[in-house]
Amino acid sequence: MTGSIGSTVLGYPRIGPGRQLPRALERYWTHRTDESELRAVARELRARTWRELSAAGLDSVPGGTFSYYDHVLDTAVMAGAVPDRFRALGLGPLDTYFAMARGTDAAAPLGTAPWFGTQYHHVVPEIGPDTPLTVADLTPVRDFLEALRLGVTTRPVLLGPVTFLLSCVPAPGSPAGFRPLDRLGDLLGVYAVLLRDLDAAGAEWVQLDEPAFATDRTGAERDALRDAYDVLAARARRPALLAAVPYGDPREALGALAATPVEGIAVDLVSETSTANTVVGTPGLLDKTLVAGLVDGRNVWRTDLDTALVTAATLLGSAREVAVSTSCSLLHVPYDVDREPALDPQIVPSLAFARQKVREVVTLGAALRRGPDVVARELTRGREVLAARRASPPTDRGVRARLATLRPAHLRRPPYGTRRAAQDRTSRSPEEPIDPLLGAVDAWARTGMIGDDEHYRERMRAGVQDVVRLQEALGPQAAELAAPSVAERRHDGLVRFVAGLLEGMASTRHGWVQHSGAHCVRPPIVVGDVSRPAPMTVEWVTGAQRLTTAAVKAVLPGPAAMLACAFVRDDVSVVDTAAQLALALRDEVRDLEAAGIREIQVDERAWWRRQPLRERARRDHLAWAAEAFRVATSGVAVSTRIRTDLGDAGLDETLEATAALDPDVTTGAGRAGVTRAHADVLAMWRNAVSDPEAADRRSS
Repeated sequence: MTGSIGSTVLGYPRIGPGRQLPRALERYWTHRTDESELRAVARELRARTWRELSAAGLDSVPGGTFSYYDHVLDTAVMAGAVPDRFRALGLGPLDTYFAMARGTDAAAPLGTAPWFGTQYHHVVPEIGPDTPLTVADLTPVRDFLEALRLGVTTRPVLLGPVTFLLSCVPAPGSPAGFRPLDRLGDLLGVYAVLLRDLDAAGAEWVQLDEPAFATDRTGAERDALRDAYDVLAARARRPALLAAVPYGDPREALGALAATPVEGIAVDLVSETSTANTVVGTPGLLDKTLVAGLVDGRNVWRTDLDTALVTAATLLGSAREVAVSTSCSLLHVPYDVDREPALDPQIVPSLAFARQKVREVVTLGAALRRGPDVVARELTRGREVLAARRASPPTDRGVRARLATLRPAHLRRPPYGTRRAAQDRTSRSPEEPIDPLLGAVDAWARTGMIGDDEHYRERMRAGVQDVVRLQEALGPQAAELAAPSVAERRHDGLVRFVAGLLEGMASTRHGWVQHSGAHCVRPPIVVGDVSRPAPMTVEWVTGAQRLTTAAVKAVLPGPAAMLACAFVRDDVSVVDTAAQLALALRDEVRDLEAAGIREIQVDERAWWRRQPLRERARRDHLAWAAEAFRVATSGVAVSTRIRTDLGDAGLDETLEATAALDPDVTTGAGRAGVTRAHADVLAMWRNAVSDPEAADRRSS
């Protein structure tokens, strides 16, 4: 009989409350410290997390959630999946690991990709038919023993084998039709050895995360999931297995996992499409532990504890034990709301960062096991906070009235041909113009604030002037790479800059979350109805135009991208908030045009990364994102060129978004500007490749 899980979390932030890990990494990468000092920082962060979670009262403490860079990369190294170009560098293990993530002069890095609808980006390993897969690193075992020496028995957390392979790409030179998933049998041998060693070390439970099955998957992939856990669970020498499906509706994976001999299954019960009804009555659960993800691991609002307890109660009887957890790892939220004294004191009680969410899990676990009376004080406090929030909702009557006036005409611009003709007559070619906000935002990011203080404004003016001169000399795209903030960091800074000037959005001082590796972001929080009290960028863009005869563009984050980079409200539809942001940006766009700016870029770099994981919901997401973009950009004359930047979106995403958003020019990572006409031709070509007869009908 395995022990009880009771209350737990699926993971925890790893960067440190004061960003100790990113700072140590930057020092190491710039040769200002050595490997022993970096490893000492890592040991301290691991110990701090284990002790904190144990002291908080969790019945099961997750271990193995630390990573120097990325947990998917950790899994690749653990399994020996190191491409030859990195082995050939002759570096030590840690430097080889970083070379895989960051590259060197002699070896291009592995790719990156968004992690299941979050802001986090993971490394994308390369697996080929001949990639050696063997136990090459026993860090999970070492970490377990390290925690044990500190008096904490942890539950090692590993990325599940099927999700790992589905997160990989075929290695260069792989034969046509090869899929990394074809190597599942070989990889299961690696996991079997690791589970054996963890069992020998004393681990009672091991968590295996399979978030790929919160997305649309084929029958063959679901069969692979079931087969994998049949194989692993059949091993005699192993800990109890907890298979977790975070980030979304688990229904497709639930039946497959319940049919295997695993001892526990963890499910997300807070995503929009996840409900307890998905779980109740699932065959095969009666002899398992069901870990119910009742506390949102992706947003920062306090949990309605009473509602969560009702949900948990409906699950009783469906499984041998019902335990309480977060919906996913707490990697995606900041550490501690108590470190934010500058936030509006009326808002703070409604917020829950990682530490507060751990307390919520402990409270729910105690109430479920021993009855609500043992945590009556916590439950009463939660009711009071929620009642106060509902009694004074952060609504703006002016914003609501304006939303009610939105009509289809607010979504339409004249046909692209009309716009292109007007732009050809009155403005420069669609080549990339100068972006002065690159300098303003970078200067602002270094000061960390903005206001009426002339010191900050002068630094921003200087930043604008420096970037204008740089872009005049090198060209706009070269200047972006030469500037201190490259594209992703600039986009994050631009979002925070604009959010800080909008009513209804709050910024934190210490609310850092990991984006990728050492790159951390501070997402703004949407706390109320959104409006623009005053122009935000007009001063900086028009000032830049006076410095140069070259074309200058204004750059704004798009409404969907802003929401993708923020913590959104849980009491208002994201569609309504997108419309509010769109109206605020519409005012800014029109003010820029009135000030003589004829090149306006509304970036949607991030929106497609935070799309829902299921195709049906994804179509709805594109519809409201496109509608918000068109509201923001349709109020200008035909002669004003509207641009968008889609970052590193693929060709399919670029074509789909260009058709839906209807900009005049679309740009992205590594691509020159693509006009709407170019996009239409590319779309016809893509359709001709996939369905020649349909393409002929459309062109006739």
